[in-house]
Amino acid sequence: MDYSTLGDKVTNSYVFKGSKQKPFLAPRGVFVANNMLFVSDTGQNRVFIWHTIPVTEFQEPDVILGQEVIEDSGRNSDSLVSSKTLQYPSGVWSDGKMLIVADAWNHRVLIWHNIPTVNAQPADVVLGQPDFENNQPNVKGQAASPRADTLNWPYGVFSDGKSLWIADTGNRRVLFFKVIPTENFSKADKVIGKADFSTRDYENKDPIWPYSIKINKEGVLAIADTQYYRILIWKDKNEAPNKQSDIIIGQENFDNSGQNQFRLSPENNTLNWTYDTCFYEEGILVNDTGNSRILVFDKIPEENNKGADGLIGRPNFQTSSEYKGNLTGTQSAIYWPFSITTHNNQLFIADTGNHRLVICNLKT
Repeated sequence: MDYSTLGDKVTNSYVFKGSKQKPFLAPRGVFVANNMLFVSDTGQNRVFIWHTIPVTEFQEPDVILGQEVIEDSGRNSDSLVSSKTLQYPSGVWSDGKMLIVADAWNHRVLIWHNIPTVNAQPADVVLGQPDFENNQPNVKGQAASPRADTLNWPYGVFSDGKSLWIADTGNRRVLFFKVIPTENFSKADKVIGKADFSTRDYENKDPIWPYSIKINKEGVLAIADTQYYRILIWKDKNEAPNKQSDIIIGQENFDNSGQNQFRLSPENNTLNWTYDTCFYEEGILVNDTGNSRILVFDKIPEENNKGADGLIGRPNFQTSSEYKGNLTGTQSAIYWPFSITTHNNQLFIADTGNHRLVICNLKT
């Protein structure tokens, strides 16, 4: 990789590709807790755990979830869905003690009360399904109305260690659980983006295609609303079920929904298929996936459509995914990154289009 393409906001960059026996294929989720690295190797239907952050290009995982051995990669382990299997896992969250995984195409979220220690370790709790052997959207199929205990393509999960938020993407809503559930098929306590749990219709002020949720230590809530090319921010997470967001990044108002605001090239205030965001220090990083870049806001914006202060991944704000450095391949720069997370001053980028992670230090 040409690390200069990342720009001057980061340093000490390196690439990590997972197992040398069978490297990542389109990893969509990355999270770090207590110096442990968790990666959703989405294209191969497995989640990896490393007990320490790797510092080389390849390193064999300490634990594999969703498959028995490193060579396997089939959906639901080429068998029927169970407590051991995964199908297109996406968002991951951990506090270093427990693990939560959005098992997106099984229309469920899995919880391990303790960090798994063996390959294909069964999950302890399933949300969105009555048991581990069912995996239909909204339990009864795509035509069924959603409920407080069902899920449809859940791609994102987040917790503050006590409560749980799930991006129930296919139902165009976010579910809130006051306490992390300990029983299967638990009902959510509140819903963000809908008037009630059974509503399917949506308005422009609602999250249209919520893909990830992040919350900072002050309780500010951010939802990556992919389909409307925007980030929705609530200054108080507790108010989110009862009101529209306070701030929009990427659009001027709730009715605007243009890809790069209908411009031919991106700018410092536009987004294109944004799938994730991440709070860092007093600001926020926005994963602008379709433009293959990360926007840096030194402070959380106080008004809609604010321009970013900095940029990671492209030489300037007007350069999109398709630039001259990609003419012979995309490996020299990040390409369609789906997920980002920080740990101390390190930034971890799921460089999905290049089937790898890019790890670097953020300059302060």
